Amino acid sequence: MRTVLVIDDNPAVTTALEVLLSLNEIRSVSALSPEQGLAMLEQEAIDLVIADMNFHLDTTSGEEGIALFRAIRARHPDLPVILLTGWTRLETAVELVKAGAADYLAKPWDDQKLLATVENLLELAESTREVTRLKRARNKSQDALRARFDLRHLVFADSATERVVELACQVARADLPVLITGPNGAGKERIAEIVHANSAVKNGPFIAVNCGALPNDLIEAELFGADAGAYTGANKAREGRFELADGGTLFLDEIGNLPLSGQIKLLRVLETGQFERLGSGRTRTVKVRVLSATNADLPVMIREGRFREDLFYRLNVIELALPPLRDRTDDILPLAHHFLGDDVRLADDSRAALLAHTWPGNVRELKNAIQRARVLCRDGVVQPADLGLAAFVRAPVRGADEPDRAAIEAALARARGVISQAASELGLSRQALYRRLEKLGISIPG
Repeated sequence: MRTVLVIDDNPAVTTALEVLLSLNEIRSVSALSPEQGLAMLEQEAIDLVIADMNFHLDTTSGEEGIALFRAIRARHPDLPVILLTGWTRLETAVELVKAGAADYLAKPWDDQKLLATVENLLELAESTREVTRLKRARNKSQDALRARFDLRHLVFADSATERVVELACQVARADLPVLITGPNGAGKERIAEIVHANSAVKNGPFIAVNCGALPNDLIEAELFGADAGAYTGANKAREGRFELADGGTLFLDEIGNLPLSGQIKLLRVLETGQFERLGSGRTRTVKVRVLSATNADLPVMIREGRFREDLFYRLNVIELALPPLRDRTDDILPLAHHFLGDDVRLADDSRAALLAHTWPGNVRELKNAIQRARVLCRDGVVQPADLGLAAFVRAPVRGADEPDRAAIEAALARARGVISQAASELGLSRQALYRRLEKLGISIPG
């Protein structure tokens, strides 16, 4: 059963709250002093605390409640705390909410308002615990993956990335071609490096070639080599990437850009391990693990006659589909901190901007944004404008983000003064709503 700890020096208050909460199937336990309350937190499984702000009749400063709140927060940083007092000062509320208090209610309280606040916070606490449990399980799984395999220092936290990485490690030992699909800048080459690092040929060379960065008339020479005089400017024989990768791994990025003539030769190498240099009739044999990658829709290219179907099925024995960064949002902040380094930090608004951005350029765009921010930020703190994300470099407008006095008062009335509920309706955090109340001189309805 959900349990609330009430800390108040007035037994009548603790009894009243015990009765009120029990009618809503919420168990309560009580303590008459801060010391007793802290002791009970160590003895009981508590889901929420309702704490008085003053524990002596001759004090109204709230200092005792502030000290108690800080002690609770130090020992139980995720435990929701509602502060209760007959001497409500908005300035104190703002400061304590900034420090992490869940809400701030005045005596005498409104039963429905208090119950609504408690129910909302208990539901939130349950959700938070579940998220924390899942995150711990995920971290444990990812730590086990890092312990078993060489992940080449890959930075990731999202479950979607973990699934791709785990599959890459599982297929690494199989001597089969692997096709890595995903958008530009998503990290396909890093996945290829992981496959190689955990393969039977990990001690051999890892040779990468971007088929999209080479002129069509030079791709074959790059892959298969060329004898002297094979083409204009070929003054001496040169090895191709297949020969350089012999005994290791050849990574063909942007395989969709390979011309049809090169596709025929590539298919032969995959089937027999044999090829001829450009301009040569001598057959050469290599042992190479071939990994390929593309951001193109190869089945569409096959229907259009631009990619060989037999080559596609030869390359696509195993497919590793890497999602775009927007679909693995848990990777965004770890990657940002990795690119940022230890000497610069992100402001809270910058973290929100990074998470809200759609990242059409994926990890490559994120890295560029962070590098820009490192140069432009002041005092070692990255602000949203430093990131250069157009969607967030805009003048503030009045509307849902900046509710006016009438909107705030209406939301408070509908929520019967429950700050968390009103803030949610307005699209604000509790801290932001308290700041607006203070600025506009709006009192909280009792």
